[in-house]
Amino acid sequence: MSGVMKRMGMIFRAKANKALDRAEDPRETLDYSYQKQLELLQKVRRGVADVATSRKRLELQLNQLQGQSAKLEDQGRKALALGREDLAREALSRRAALQQQVSDLEVQHQTLQGEEEKLTLAAQRLQAKVDAFRTKKETIKATYTAAQAQTRIAESFSGISEEMSDVGLAIQRAEDKTAQLQARAGAIDELLASGALDDQSGLAKDDIQAELDRLSGGTDVELELQRMKAELAGGPSAQQQAIEGGGAAAPQDAPQQPQSHPRFEK
Repeated sequence: MSGVMKRMGMIFRAKANKALDRAEDPRETLDYSYQKQLELLQKVRRGVADVATSRKRLELQLNQLQGQSAKLEDQGRKALALGREDLAREALSRRAALQQQVSDLEVQHQTLQGEEEKLTLAAQRLQAKVDAFRTKKETIKATYTAAQAQTRIAESFSGISEEMSDVGLAIQRAEDKTAQLQARAGAIDELLASGALDDQSGLAKDDIQAELDRLSGGTDVELELQRMKAELAGGPSAQQQAIEGGGAAAPQDAPQQPQSHPRFEK
């Protein structure tokens, strides 16, 4: 049972693979791959934009903290000038805490800036690959379309395409049917001529008239044969005799009658 199931599974996969091969169009597959690459490029660009936004936000925080640090330093100087050392110490303590935050933000800013540079470089490289793939895709599509057109033309000329095969079969059937009808008509004519079949239209000749026509045709052939022999053997007189039906030739030793010539008197 396990062997039968494995065999059925193999047959199913083979048929499914063959069906997919027939349904697959390389041009559509290339277009789909190009679309996926564009989507990936768009995601990388959004990542670059997000990192750049975070970096810009850190820069704003750094500017604010640095402004506050400068303000606390100024307040400490003023407090010392007024003799308030306690206020000056408090201002410097707050400034020290801000400086620690500034240091942490500067580290994060450098990290984000490095990530932004990496993502920007990756986006540029991916853009170059997508552009190259697009050029290659269009070239392959054009080549495939041209090859497909040439194949269809060749199949049409050779008669192996589906459309031309149907046309060729129709022509063959028409020729076979025509030949069959011609053979049937010839057979019927022979049967009517031999008298095996009766012509119900009344236009057919009886056997006596048919025999007379045959003999008459044979006589015409004999006469034509004699005429041709006379042409080959004897010249114009023989030709004239053959044409007139083989009349007797004048004897060679017959005396010639003297011709009378009229005399003119002066």
